[in-house]
Amino acid sequence: MKGLGVGFSVRPADLDESPLPGETADQHVQRLAQDKAKARAEAGELVLAADTVVVIDGDILGKPRDIAEARAMLERLAGRRHTVLSGVALIDGSDQRSAHGMERTEVRIAVMKAADISWYVDTGEPMDKAGAYAIQGLGALFVEEIEGNYSNVVGLPIPLTQSLFRDLGFDLRELCRPGGA
Repeated sequence: MKGLGVGFSVRPADLDESPLPGETADQHVQRLAQDKAKARAEAGELVLAADTVVVIDGDILGKPRDIAEARAMLERLAGRRHTVLSGVALIDGSDQRSAHGMERTEVRIAVMKAADISWYVDTGEPMDKAGAYAIQGLGALFVEEIEGNYSNVVGLPIPLTQSLFRDLGFDLRELCRPGGA
């Protein structure tokens, strides 16, 4: 949103982000986005929330808990395709109307040697990223291909977000300020 010049404030919702028993990855990201938005909805505000995960072999990879988990995630992703899912929810706090959706993007990571993984983990960048990489940062060195929306892999699919604003009767373009917020 900052890149669009939209003014906003970040107010994290303190929620348990663990998948529920039997919950698919699609259901998981959509539920979390909606729960985050509901937790922060206040009168007179538009609340936008999102949740992004990486899915490989049917397993959800969120943010790594530690360096060892980051390394294990990258070893698993290296040389393979995976899916990035983002759930997005928008609530108009004035009347509690809401809209939500999900975006799916396929990503292929390059083959990574142990030295590549060690270097990348040592940068610290993987530690707060779903799947332990950031396509908009140093992780871009290892992304060979994407099919779908790039901004989804970053964590907020802009075309879906614009659609949700429209669903609630708002024009996201009117909130954009060229040159920054």
